Amino acid sequence: MKKLWGGRFEGKSESWIDEFGASISFDQALAVQDIQGSLAHVKMLGHTGIINEEEAETIKNGLLAVQKKLADNELVFSVKNEDIHLNIETFLHQEIGAVAGKLHTGRSRNDQVATDMHLYLKTIVQQTIEKIHTFRHVLVEKAGNHIETIMPGYTHLQHAQPISFAHHLMAYYGMLTRDQERFSESLKRIDISPLGCAALAGTTFPIDREYSAKELGFSAIYDNSLDGVSDRDFILEFLSNSSIMMMHLTRFCEELILWCSHEFQFIELTDTFSTGSSIMPQKKNPDMAELIRGKSGRVFGNLFGLLTVLKGLPLAYNKDLQEDKEGMIDTAHTILTSLDIMAGMIDTMKINEETMESSTEKDFSNATELADYLAAKGMPFREAHEVVGKLVLACTKKGIYLQDIALKDYQDVTPLIEKDIYEALKSRTAVKRRNSHGGTGFEQVKATVEKATAQLEKEE
Repeated sequence: MKKLWGGRFEGKSESWIDEFGASISFDQALAVQDIQGSLAHVKMLGHTGIINEEEAETIKNGLLAVQKKLADNELVFSVKNEDIHLNIETFLHQEIGAVAGKLHTGRSRNDQVATDMHLYLKTIVQQTIEKIHTFRHVLVEKAGNHIETIMPGYTHLQHAQPISFAHHLMAYYGMLTRDQERFSESLKRIDISPLGCAALAGTTFPIDREYSAKELGFSAIYDNSLDGVSDRDFILEFLSNSSIMMMHLTRFCEELILWCSHEFQFIELTDTFSTGSSIMPQKKNPDMAELIRGKSGRVFGNLFGLLTVLKGLPLAYNKDLQEDKEGMIDTAHTILTSLDIMAGMIDTMKINEETMESSTEKDFSNATELADYLAAKGMPFREAHEVVGKLVLACTKKGIYLQDIALKDYQDVTPLIEKDIYEALKSRTAVKRRNSHGGTGFEQVKATVEKATAQLEKEE
């Protein structure tokens, strides 16, 4: 088969070289966008008189026919045609003949592929924003049902202070809100059309770039043709935002994995998001959470892969840039699926409230309460910290906890301690009293949930 760019060449290409240079195995994911871009381009060519109206109409109808065959899964892509652009153009030739060759007037594959990727990411980012919004809604709804569910708060994976389970969930709500904001803010840098920048220097044809941009729904066009075909910042930003979000999901997944273990038993994931073992009949493994944790590595790798491709790359197009698409497409699929799974897992997981709260009763996570109690009665906090630290040490040697110390023994240490100390040391009391703004106190958490609910409704 003759190459569409083969006029300058005499020798035949080798099939194994064709396969190495081809990108159709992955850039066929851009087929919809490639046809959209061509439809806008041919409409502009007809509008400006660069080709006559009859030719423009013929090409448009041919593209629509190819578009329908794509939707009906009737197209068979070929490595011999290298990439999605030449595959689509070949299909167009088969539909309408030689006039298909006029479609590429005033256009290069350089601006064509850039346009495809802008269109693709615009859709993907909008879908991502919607899925993050859905996940945030699930978090808020679950938190609203567990404002007074008590669990251990951790530092260094050691019991630190008791907190509301809702408070913990709302921490992830905050992270996901920032993720959504980052994706939303990136849209203005994605929503720019490079179509018409041609290879790198623009074109001699009297094209109307604003017209084609409007046809494609872009809000702006690149002002520099060299920048337009060379820019991959918008992909890097997508990969960066995706990496940050996946990092947040992995932190949550790690906790879910711990919480459903026999040692914790705080939660139980439904069968939908779990798998069994081929040898151990009793196993119920949190595979979906583990997969999201594992798949974060490929998303991070896609970011660093593209950074490495772009490092030191001279302007404008170089074949290296063929490597910009596979990681982008893989990341898009990974994050969209991960968000769906996360929302489903959190929405359906069972919370073992009694186990959570009881785990705060046989530990020293109430030590800060005792130190605050003494500080509130006039003892300098640093001195109170020292006193409580020694009491904890004494308790560990005796195998008891702070709430087990007799009042007389407390008062031998300091007369500031009175019988109300036992109420102060209760986990529920400790949580309830922490009503500083953003704290884990029930009233604060309730207010946070209500604020988040209003925020989500405003976004809809």
